[in-house]
Amino acid sequence: MLQLGIVSELARAVIERCHAIAGFSDHPSNITRLFLGEGMRACHTYLTAWMNSVGMQVDIDAAGNVRGFCPGTDASAGSILIGSHLDSVPNAGAYDGVLGVVLGISLVEGLAERRLPFSIEVIGFSDEEGVRFGVPFIGSRAVIGDLDRETLQIRDRTSMPLERVIRDFGLDPARLRDAVVSSSARAYLEFHIEQGPVLESIGVPLGVVEAILGQSRASLTFIGRANHAGTTPMQLRQDALCAAAEWITHVENAANSTQGLVATVGKLEAKPGASNVVPGEVTASLDVRHAVDSVRTRVIEELLQAAHEIGRRRGLQVESRVVVDQRAVSMDRELTHICERALERAGVRPHRMTSGAGHDAMIVARRLPAAMIFLRSPGGISHHPDETVHEEDITLALRAGIHLLEELSTCPLHT
Repeated sequence: MLQLGIVSELARAVIERCHAIAGFSDHPSNITRLFLGEGMRACHTYLTAWMNSVGMQVDIDAAGNVRGFCPGTDASAGSILIGSHLDSVPNAGAYDGVLGVVLGISLVEGLAERRLPFSIEVIGFSDEEGVRFGVPFIGSRAVIGDLDRETLQIRDRTSMPLERVIRDFGLDPARLRDAVVSSSARAYLEFHIEQGPVLESIGVPLGVVEAILGQSRASLTFIGRANHAGTTPMQLRQDALCAAAEWITHVENAANSTQGLVATVGKLEAKPGASNVVPGEVTASLDVRHAVDSVRTRVIEELLQAAHEIGRRRGLQVESRVVVDQRAVSMDRELTHICERALERAGVRPHRMTSGAGHDAMIVARRLPAAMIFLRSPGGISHHPDETVHEEDITLALRAGIHLLEELSTCPLHT
């Protein structure tokens, strides 16, 4: 097994590689790496070269996921998947998603010539954030065989269909079936920054995720009438932005009055977008999350009804559609226990927690036993250029990963 003495060296290299990948962006002055953009192409090139150098067989599947395969010594032992995502939100930090992919490859690199009974497949998912198409988890959905014909026809802001984007990137959407994970796969592991303040607040470097909150995402359009800002009296206006603003306050109040609920309107676009024109149309996003699916679905229904009621009262039309309805997902119990033991062997007091953010693990869990290990986020900051991670926490995560792989090689999962 990997010698623990070189783990610190690997941890420093992890940080360097995350910052190198941060340079692969669709934007010249910040980290913005979207599904199958030029930043993703550069990322593929970089990771392919690195994976090849550590003896992995590399493939880019039809959904744009980069996949490195390290064969095991026993074909009957199957494979373990380690992965996370490579895309980002606009103006992102260097570690969200990317850290999990880099940690996975680093574990393989640390094995050097040694091979475990099972194969290891490291996957860098092409899309988890859903920024380009408004629908998240394109990469991991492909891996579990959940990209249907309807999804391939969704369009980005330039009206480009997903299927066309895949083709233009040099991939073949007809081969999406080849992206589906092998039936010999035994489990999925994901390392990820926490993206919140919990671990730092209790002074713990690593946490074990036991469940991921369910989430709903919706898109709403308030349609009023654009008119001259100087000549249209207030009582005669059909101001779409004022209607949206009233509704946003309603969203905040609903979240504050429902224990454990978080609700966010993170995107707002007003048209025609001129300072001297009453806004005639506003498109807004809605993101609602809760650990109990019935609470989440009840609240989002109430919020959509509230938007339509506000529109009727103000003489506006409101169009709404739910684009994501993701159930809360529990991580595999047995694999979670193994993660806890791995943390203990690495010298970390295990802390169980839920994840308020969505992750590829919640998608892959539909097909395989899945588990997640969180690394502390300094300041609780994520989705921001100031996002960072402690080098010593990476060292501990690598040690935990070593112990985890070691136990999995001697203690088969009951899949």
